[in-house]
Amino acid sequence: MIARADFIEGMAKGLAVLESFDTERQRLNATLAAQRAGITRAAARRHLLTLAHLGYLETDGSYFWLAPKVLRFSGSYLASARLPRVIQPTLNRLAAQTAESFSAVVLDGDEVVIVARSGSTRVLAYGLHLGARLPAHATSTGRVLLAAMPKARFNAWMKGRELARLTAHTTVDPRKFKAVVEAVREQDLCVASEEHELGVHALAVPLRNMQGHTVAALNVVAAPQRLEARQMQRDLLPLLLEAARELRPLL
Repeated sequence: MIARADFIEGMAKGLAVLESFDTERQRLNATLAAQRAGITRAAARRHLLTLAHLGYLETDGSYFWLAPKVLRFSGSYLASARLPRVIQPTLNRLAAQTAESFSAVVLDGDEVVIVARSGSTRVLAYGLHLGARLPAHATSTGRVLLAAMPKARFNAWMKGRELARLTAHTTVDPRKFKAVVEAVREQDLCVASEEHELGVHALAVPLRNMQGHTVAALNVVAAPQRLEARQMQRDLLPLLLEAARELRPLL
């Protein structure tokens, strides 16, 4: 915890306004930004104008949207962070072997974030780009990372949570979802079939360091017309497990 005297409230509010922009709301006015950031309209307006003045937002005078300058943060992270640099060659090799799409993902609150991704000639799923944020409960990687939590922490994560239904196959009942995560914990892998997006199967395994801590999840996605879930486990799971073993001393 940070000492109250060290907490800069204005910075926190400004970042909350910046984070209020997402794929659901690409353009916000002061009223919408205030609602999403949990601050007053007047404060939201000042933060929006300041961010626009600094070049992080663009505006037509009423609505605001993200400017390319915000990519400086993600670009600096991807260029300097050790995890993506260590994992990227392995993802490229897996993609070259199979022509499938592989990703390395970390957990950030309610979502998972793709921090490294292979190139692939097959575009299978919407939004699987570098830096994409996906709901943890409906993704194979999210479930692997949730299963890696101590049970008490996972129960706290679940407390009072409503799981959004993204497709007809998404598990949204809390008891059923807890059972799914428990199964992932026992099997040390996860297959998610069309729970985040129709027409897409995903298989994920944990990436652990030498201390045994899960630092990320590695997954592959495939269309069901090419690979059924059982076939995907048979053909691709050994490759994922071997990659996880190879990466462990590097993480």
